Amino acid sequence: MKTRILSGLMMVPLALVLYYGGVWLWALSLLVSLIAVHEFCKGWNSLEVQPSKTICYVLTIVLFLNYIPAESSAVPRFYSNMMMICIWLFLVVAVGLVYGWKINERGPYDAIATVTTLVYIPFFTYHMVMIDMTPYRLFIWVVIIAAFGQDVCAYFTGYFLGKHKMAPNLSPKKTIEGAVGGLLGSSLMSMLFGTLFMKDSGLGNPALICFVLGLVGGAAGMAGDLTASMFKRKMGIKDYGNIIPGHGGILDRFDSVIFVAPVVYYAICGLAGILNI
Repeated sequence: MKTRILSGLMMVPLALVLYYGGVWLWALSLLVSLIAVHEFCKGWNSLEVQPSKTICYVLTIVLFLNYIPAESSAVPRFYSNMMMICIWLFLVVAVGLVYGWKINERGPYDAIATVTTLVYIPFFTYHMVMIDMTPYRLFIWVVIIAAFGQDVCAYFTGYFLGKHKMAPNLSPKKTIEGAVGGLLGSSLMSMLFGTLFMKDSGLGNPALICFVLGLVGGAAGMAGDLTASMFKRKMGIKDYGNIIPGHGGILDRFDSVIFVAPVVYYAICGLAGILNI
């Protein structure tokens, strides 16, 4: 309970960054990515797997250098972003595999861990910046609402009503009842946000759109949390770090957010093309 309260207090500076967006959000996303990369690589080390931190740091910065501050840009801005991302992903896989060539010093697992780290952390996180570069940057709030709202609602629903374990091997405390409560909570909170703050956005039905994004985003956040737990179980660690006393590492706090961001971004692209929002 105390951890959830402290998490709420941490939302204050995050809310300021989300409000101003632009270079502030870019800088925070880059910082989160670099710290999380460091934490994740340390986790690999506990398995005697040695991803290249240097490659991960450099290619993370290369990805974020694509950022172009803009007050408004055409959604989906899809093709220019996708061209850059395709080139970057090629570099990630190619450089990561070349890293494994020195078979006397390292092995295929080291190369695969390097590629996985880059795709899982900076690539997923960069979608926060991509959302901010669209005319619908208010959806960045839905990412946070879906991620943290699902977590809080799932916790309380599971605490009072939880009986059936959802994934006992990954997260023993999570229940099916908690998951349902989390999805319902993230959907309703997102819909409330759309109703109160996006009524002048020009969208046809912002409340319904936000409800749907809250639902799929909440599911993605749950998947992100379980994925992080899966890695921690195999790595034999409780937390990825201790940079936040009582909370663990950066990746422990943002594991769900980095899963939700791509879902929301591609949903925006789909809605822009299909529904012409």
